[in-house]
Amino acid sequence: MNAILHPYRLNADQVPFVAAASQIATTVSAEYATEVDKLGRFPTESLTALAKGRFWGLLLPQTVGGSGQSLRTFAAVVEELAQHCASSAMIYVMHVSAAQVLAASETIAAKDDLLRSIASGQHLTTLAFSEAGSRSHFWAPMSEFRSTASEHTVSAHKSWVTSANHADSYVSSSRKPGASSPMESTLYLVERTSPGVHIAGPFDGLGLRGNDSSPVKLDNVVIADGALLTRQGEGAGAMLGIVLPTFVIGTAAMAHGIALSAIAHTRTHLIHTEFQHTGERLRDLPTLRARFADMVLHTERSRNLLGFALDAIEKTPDTAMLPVLQARASSQDTALAVTDLGMQATGGAAFSKHLPMERHLRDARAGWIMAPTMDQTRDFIGKAMLDLPLF
Repeated sequence: MNAILHPYRLNADQVPFVAAASQIATTVSAEYATEVDKLGRFPTESLTALAKGRFWGLLLPQTVGGSGQSLRTFAAVVEELAQHCASSAMIYVMHVSAAQVLAASETIAAKDDLLRSIASGQHLTTLAFSEAGSRSHFWAPMSEFRSTASEHTVSAHKSWVTSANHADSYVSSSRKPGASSPMESTLYLVERTSPGVHIAGPFDGLGLRGNDSSPVKLDNVVIADGALLTRQGEGAGAMLGIVLPTFVIGTAAMAHGIALSAIAHTRTHLIHTEFQHTGERLRDLPTLRARFADMVLHTERSRNLLGFALDAIEKTPDTAMLPVLQARASSQDTALAVTDLGMQATGGAAFSKHLPMERHLRDARAGWIMAPTMDQTRDFIGKAMLDLPLF
């Protein structure tokens, strides 16, 4: 890998992590991706390999056993995973996004012990923000804490929690007691096995079928003071300042990985498939060459925009939200366009599932509707550029 030419502009210290992730993706994730999609089962093999490779703590500080890497490395790692199993990439993005909240928390008890268990691959976590009542408006929980002098309890209907049946914990959100606005939220950690946690069955979705995304109900779950991840009413700041950039960078990279895989399979198909009666190959048709060129152009433009967003996060963090949101919109649109072009370019081989293009198309669709949805993302971009508050 040429670090200088990579659109995410990796340095020499970051390249080995990406190479190691690529090895896992090609030797483990790829082997089980079709089965994971067909059965809608959790990609245990991929996540176990990532745990053994110490990728669960990629962004965590080295003082707790993490690798201390940046979002730049994270993006490149996710892109490698998504080229072979987008469900594995999605689960990983949610885990890392949740772990970032834990690492930044100033209120959680036994923080270093928890981070060490994550870094060593013993604790999988995820996000549980969106609720049935506010749907994709993840920043606006409907549930509310009930607090006494000794404890807090919460009841909530969390919708579509990734890794619901497999995560050890959920980073969740609810309004503070007596909140006057949904933005007055608090983040807290819930153990999956806590009394009152109910998971509403398996996931049988259109795309990203292995990500174990299910509704989770919290029924009078007791939350100790030491499980609070923010001070009461300060959850929105962590959602937007910590979770959103990590999640957006991760899902953008996932979309690019899907697009890159579509490009690779289309290229192989066009080069090696021939018309026996003429001796020509599919690559000799100008219409197919044009479609393939468009696939590459869409993808490389979007990857470079994500590279620009990563630069902004590191160099001008106070103004980085706009390019981050632009990268999300661009990447999701790119994945849709590229997988659709790939289906057209590879024709019957794709529609008959002899190529994974159809899976890529469905996975790209699933990424498009995740919060913030594309409509919300475009609205945020418009507000930011027209000097309007986002909320």
